[in-house]
Amino acid sequence: MVDHRRTTRRQGVGGHHRAFAYRCRHTYVNSKVNPFTVEVIRNALTAIAEEMSLVVMRSARSPLLREAGDLSSALTDAAGNLIAQGRDIPAHLGIMGYTVQEFLHRVPAERLSPGDVWFLNLPELGGNHLPDVKAVRPVFAEGVLQAFAVSLAHWADIGGAQPGSYVPQARDSWQEGLRIPPLRLFTAAGPDREKLDLILANVRGAPEREGDILAQMASTRSADERLAEVFKRYGAATVQAAIMDLHDQSEGEMRHALRSLPQGLYTGEDWLDDDGASDGEPIAVRVGIEIGDGEATFDFSLTADAARGPLNATPFTTAASVFYAVKAIAGPDIQPNAGCARPLKIITRPGSLLNPPLDRPVVGGNHETSQRIVDAIFRAMEPVVAKRLTAGGSTTSGLLLFSGHDPRSGRWTTLYEVHGGGEGARHDRDGMPAVRPHMSNVMNTPAEVIEANYPILIERQALRRGSGGAGRHRGGDGQVRVYRVVGPEVALTTMVERCRIPPFGLCGGAPGETFCITLERASGKTLKLAGKTSVHLEQGDRIVLESSGGGGFGTATVQPA
Repeated sequence: MVDHRRTTRRQGVGGHHRAFAYRCRHTYVNSKVNPFTVEVIRNALTAIAEEMSLVVMRSARSPLLREAGDLSSALTDAAGNLIAQGRDIPAHLGIMGYTVQEFLHRVPAERLSPGDVWFLNLPELGGNHLPDVKAVRPVFAEGVLQAFAVSLAHWADIGGAQPGSYVPQARDSWQEGLRIPPLRLFTAAGPDREKLDLILANVRGAPEREGDILAQMASTRSADERLAEVFKRYGAATVQAAIMDLHDQSEGEMRHALRSLPQGLYTGEDWLDDDGASDGEPIAVRVGIEIGDGEATFDFSLTADAARGPLNATPFTTAASVFYAVKAIAGPDIQPNAGCARPLKIITRPGSLLNPPLDRPVVGGNHETSQRIVDAIFRAMEPVVAKRLTAGGSTTSGLLLFSGHDPRSGRWTTLYEVHGGGEGARHDRDGMPAVRPHMSNVMNTPAEVIEANYPILIERQALRRGSGGAGRHRGGDGQVRVYRVVGPEVALTTMVERCRIPPFGLCGGAPGETFCITLERASGKTLKLAGKTSVHLEQGDRIVLESSGGGGFGTATVQPA
C-alpha cells in the first residue's frame, strides 16, 4: 500500500505490469483478448461513465449541477483502479480512483452488497474538499464484486459556518461543513431514511440537497445496469482481461509520450495570492521534475508550509493536478485510466500546503491551489517544450457565492457561480477569451436561470477588452459580469485567485490583467473586494466582476534569426 502522507503513486491492478511493445494504438502483446473486443469494451466503459454525468444533469435539482455541470463520473475496477471516466472536471477525475481505494480501507469488500450506494466526502479518504460528495456503488456480476461506479457532485451547501460552505476565514476543517465518512444511504431495499434525515438536517436548502442525492444514486444505478449488459455479453473473465489490457496499453503509451520529453531536471514555481486568513503574503507552490526514460518524478517538497486558511490541497488533489498536466503536455489522446499513471511518482512533504494536517481547511485548495500546481509544472517545462504549453491563463474558479432567501418563493437559495477569463496564448495562436483553462470544465449558469431562481439580476455581460497580455500572440480577454441584488439581503463569498499575481507570459510575452471585484453600494459608496472574503449585500447593491486576461506568448516584435 502506498503511504499518501509521503508519496502518491498510482499502481495498476495488483501492481502487475504486463510486457508491452509500443507500436500504435490498440496493438497488444501477450493479450488474451481479441483487440477488437478490447476496443468495443473500452468504448462501452467510456460511454457508461459519460451517461452517468448526463443522468445527474437531467435529474438534479440544483442549478449548480443541472446547468453548470459541477460534477464528474468514473468507473473503477474492484480494487479501485480507474478504468473509465466521463468528459468532466480534471480536478475531480484524478482523485476518484483514490476515493475507492481509501473507501475499501474503511469498508472491506465483504460488507458490500448489490444495490448499496455509499456516500462520503472526507478529504483524507481520497477526497478534495467537503462540498464534493462522492456516491460509490459496488457492481456485481456472476456473484462477484467486479467494479465500482462513482458519482461526484458539488453540493451547493454542505453546512458549516457560512452559507455555501466556503469560509475564507476558516482555521479548521470543521468550519467548512459536514464531514461524511463512508455512509450507506441506499440498499437494494431503498433509502435509509434515518441517515438521510441526519444529513439533510445539517445542510442548507435540504429539499434541493435531497434531489441531488437522488440524482447521484440514479446515476450509479444507470452504470450498474449498463455494466450488467457488458458483463452478460462478454463474460466477467473477458471484461476483466480487457481492462488489464487497457491499463497496459495506456501505460505503454504514457511511457512512450514521456520519452518524447528531454530527460533532465527542471524546476518551476507559481504563487497563490494569499490564503484568505493570514497576513496576505503570497504562498509558493514549487516543483522539481525529473524526466527519465519513460517515467517522471514530481517533487513538491519545497512548497510552502500548510496554510492557516482554506487553500490547502490534499495529496490526492496534487496527484490529480500532476496527472492532468502530464496528459496535457505529453499525451492528451491517451485513454485515461490507472495504467497511464504508473510511470508517475509524486512526492509531497508532510505538513506542507500539499500535504496538510488533517484538521486544516481545504475548500479552496481543490480548484485554486490545484491550478497553481499545474502552472508551476508548465513554468518548469518552459525551457524545453514551450511549444506544447499555454501561457498563464485565468486559472482560478473566479467564484462568487450568493446566498439568501428569495422573497418571491421564501426558499433558501445558494448561487455558486464560477467565471472564466482569458486563456494564455500559444506559440502559434492567440488565447481564447472568456474560457475556463486547466482544472475546470464548469459552465456558467445562464442569466435567465439566475434571474428566475435567485434574487439577483444580471445587468451586463461582456468581454473585458484589452485584458490579455501582449506578445507575438496575445493572451485571451477576460469577461465583465455585473450582478444587482434585488432581494432584501444577500450574503456574498468570494474565492478568487489572480487578483494580485497576474497570469504569466511565456517566452517574453507580457502578463494578463489581474482579476478585479468591485462592490457598488446602493448608497453610492464603492469598495474593491479582496479575492477571498465575505460581505453582506443589501437591495440595490451591485457586484462588478472583471476576470483576468491570459498571458502573451513571445515578444511583441519578432527579432531576426
